[in-house]
Amino acid sequence: MSAETVLKRTPLFEVYKNYGAKVIDFGGWELPVQFSGITEEHEAVRNEAGLFDVSHMGEVLVEGKDAESFINYLVTNDVTKIDRNQTQYTAMCYPDGGTIDDFLIYKLADEKYLLVVNAANVEKDYEWMKQHVKGEVTLKNISDDVGLLAIQGPKAANILQKLTDKDLSEIAPFRFEEHVKLDGINDVLVSRTGYTGEDGFELYLAADQTEALWEKLLQVGEEDGLKPCGLGARDTLRFEARLALYGQELTKEISPLEAGIGFAVKTKKESDFIGKSVLTKQREEGLKRKLVGIEITGRGIPRHGYKVSSEDGEEIGFVTSGTRSPSLKKSLGLALISTEHSKVETPLKVQIRKKMIDAVVVKTPFYKKG
Repeated sequence: MSAETVLKRTPLFEVYKNYGAKVIDFGGWELPVQFSGITEEHEAVRNEAGLFDVSHMGEVLVEGKDAESFINYLVTNDVTKIDRNQTQYTAMCYPDGGTIDDFLIYKLADEKYLLVVNAANVEKDYEWMKQHVKGEVTLKNISDDVGLLAIQGPKAANILQKLTDKDLSEIAPFRFEEHVKLDGINDVLVSRTGYTGEDGFELYLAADQTEALWEKLLQVGEEDGLKPCGLGARDTLRFEARLALYGQELTKEISPLEAGIGFAVKTKKESDFIGKSVLTKQREEGLKRKLVGIEITGRGIPRHGYKVSSEDGEEIGFVTSGTRSPSLKKSLGLALISTEHSKVETPLKVQIRKKMIDAVVVKTPFYKKG
């Protein structure tokens, strides 16, 4: 990183140090990788609850008479199928089927949507959207005005309920409520979504109110074991739940189908969308490569980019993500490999440093709540 590079900061940056944060450069943002420790934070989310600052994520408002048809042209999922106050996971592709980004769509009203995109992709995504505007549509990048906290874990609902009269049990998964009041903080969008494989909520609010809500949640959540969590635990949690990370499982070279998020690719929806013909062909002819779970049966941990070979030494793909799983105490990875070697229990080899280490294809997700 050059001396001239200025890292972006969220509205919470100044309070990180009060909680012992270790801060790193993450895609141009100065963000906490951990507070008390990755394993401790991971276990808090699996057993109690964790609080994440995800204010670095990007938010784009799409409004207008043609907002629905415009978004439907951009994305792989079918936006016509969601109701007001519903959230949908989708991908946005290049014409060749490679992935631009994966994100959430919030239907705020019939002609008003909020798109929540990955932090490193905000400018790229926004430019792509502007280039492909169709019809009567206005776009606005409101990322700098929005703070975003995620409270995740089996005790998340109980903790958040202490701050509001709104009955949170009425908000189903992938649903949200706008204008919720949380202990004097007005106008919070409360969404039952997350990126950990656990129950929980994502809370969108004015950037200048984010610090107050962070402090209040940690205060009322202390008796339930709520801990501030960083990017390290966020990554191990999403990995165990087999949730794709852009830049690893999804890239401009990897299609949503190859990455295993085919449920968000509606090739049979009536309207055309960018990349539809290529993705339809992939689906009809069968994928040449697939994302699979692997377990290292020898010694070592698979890391992003490590080569994967068949048992007889033929290179068949690479690791997209890997770690020592805190929940399962095993060395696990996700790997994009030739489809012919993708069956569960197929023996493989992973190049870890200069050695070829034994591995095997296993079922995913590695972890399921409950």
